[in-house]
Amino acid sequence: MIARAGSGALFACAVALLLSGCAATAPSSSEPTPTATAACPQQEGVDLPPGCAPYDPDKAMARNERFRDRAEMSAESRAAAEEAIVTLRPALEKLRTAGTVSPAAVQAALKDAGLDGIQMIGDGRGTEFSANGPEGGCIFGIVSDDPLTVEAGGYVLDGGCFTPRGGH
Repeated sequence: MIARAGSGALFACAVALLLSGCAATAPSSSEPTPTATAACPQQEGVDLPPGCAPYDPDKAMARNERFRDRAEMSAESRAAAEEAIVTLRPALEKLRTAGTVSPAAVQAALKDAGLDGIQMIGDGRGTEFSANGPEGGCIFGIVSDDPLTVEAGGYVLDGGCFTPRGGH
């Protein structure tokens, strides 16, 4: 019987502690906290209406364009890509000076250099290209009447080697 009385007192203490703990965590105000219902661009000298979550439109746009950025490339991948560029550049320069910068001619030069995963966009006036590097990463550039560009870099953050066009 003593054990029962002791356990009942223990139960009563536990209930009292729980109830007092709940009362201590209750909000001090009965008014609800306002929740943002719209995103509003911050403008200098303008007070935003209640319910707006402010944001910096320029900063948001800059973050949105990150999908075009390139990831880092390992030293081994970069060295292999630079070696492939040494082989590829003279063939592309020959196309440029001959005025035959069609996508088909550029693709043939990239394949002859042992590259795969080739993507390009262009016409008879110029071709922008990308291909997988021999040890990862990418080789990309533009063959046109302007000076030839051929570079090595990591994959674009959206994936692959070709830089996406337009918006996301």
